[in-house]
Amino acid sequence: MERLIGIDQEITLWLNGFHSPWSDQFWMFLSDVRIWFPMYGVILGMMLYRLGWKKGLVVILSCILCIVLADQISYHIKEGIDRLRPYYTTELLQRGLHWPVNRSSFFGFFSGHASNSFGFAMCSWLGFRLNDKKYRYRVYGCCIFAWAVLVALSRVMMAAHFFGDIFVGTLFGMAVGLFCAALARGVIRKWMEKPTA
Repeated sequence: MERLIGIDQEITLWLNGFHSPWSDQFWMFLSDVRIWFPMYGVILGMMLYRLGWKKGLVVILSCILCIVLADQISYHIKEGIDRLRPYYTTELLQRGLHWPVNRSSFFGFFSGHASNSFGFAMCSWLGFRLNDKKYRYRVYGCCIFAWAVLVALSRVMMAAHFFGDIFVGTLFGMAVGLFCAALARGVIRKWMEKPTA
């Protein structure tokens, strides 16, 4: 365990070392949850357009459920694990950890930003694909997962999370996204699609 923690700290310091005054602004922008809402609104509107209002509403509700589950479970695990964020770790600060923002809550395992963004990416991408199997939505998938990667990395660049925090958050978020997408698919198949003869 000590070896894993050491590797995690080294990766965090290495990633965090790629900073500059202009990149700090970029990462702070990505890390601000408030900027996500217009994007969410556009994507959810496109779901209604592409899927129709009934299926679209089911997929939208599954995406909302995904974000709520990922966020709340992450929050409660943080409080249970009690792993300090990097910018509260004296050793890392002494070794040059860069933290351009004000400190927030003490504990950071695992990252809610990573779990929320990857959960939404997975759930929404699979949700779009429910209506028409010939459309794979590859461009949307590439864009939304690239966005999720950048959001997750922003937390390391802000020194708010260790690399391990975002790694676990990514895996957890994708699992929750898969679950919520499967739930939406089950609801649509059971109540909305006509049985084939």
